[in-house]
Amino acid sequence: MKLLVTAGGTLVPIDRVRAITNSFTGRTGARIALEAFRLGHTVTLLTSHPEAVAEVLGKKAPIDPRWLIISYRTFDDLQRSMRDSIASGGYDGIVHSAAVSDYRPSGIFALRPDTTFDEHDYSWHGDPRPALLDRAAGKIKSDESELWLRLVKAPKLVDLIRREWNFPGVLVKFKLEVDVSNEQLTEIAERSRLQSDADLMVANTLDGAAHYAFIGPRFGRYDRVAREELSAKLIDAIERRVQERKRG
Repeated sequence: MKLLVTAGGTLVPIDRVRAITNSFTGRTGARIALEAFRLGHTVTLLTSHPEAVAEVLGKKAPIDPRWLIISYRTFDDLQRSMRDSIASGGYDGIVHSAAVSDYRPSGIFALRPDTTFDEHDYSWHGDPRPALLDRAAGKIKSDESELWLRLVKAPKLVDLIRREWNFPGVLVKFKLEVDVSNEQLTEIAERSRLQSDADLMVANTLDGAAHYAFIGPRFGRYDRVAREELSAKLIDAIERRVQERKRG
């Protein structure tokens, strides 16, 4: 079996020296990739944290024809690497565990001198009308009393895997939620899986992520698995789905 695993988090630039990112370390994806490799599969790991492999292993990353790490930093890097890898890779499965930015910056602005923002009722005031001044630059200056960053929706890379990149194999999507019950989590996860036409979903909550996750649907349900069993259980589920597809 040949697998593509994405891991870590994306960075979206504000200017040439500043960016928005997240705190995901890429260890989950590294563990999944290493488990697949241990079981004899060929693995490509796209990660923003290549050092996580050695951290998980406790030694240097494997040097083997079945093992390839490709590093990325930005949202655009990951999108390009996924597109190119899927086009040329011949993968049986994709495990998309990377924490991808939902929004990306589209301009940074300062208040025009006659414009104010009331933080109590969230209203704008100005004469003749409220307006902002474009402050985009290679390095945004720090002499403004306040700046406003515009964020616009980024494309969901997991949704491009089927719809634009025409991947026919087994697709695994990840879902993280906050302040929901386990029942709500699995309901949200299943809707999200169907939206992206994924075969399997790994779902967890921010508070529970260090301890357990849900994998589904397996045998028509979502199963709660301990964190230390996640990689093995997931690879087993992928292997079963790949074999089912090959049998038709």
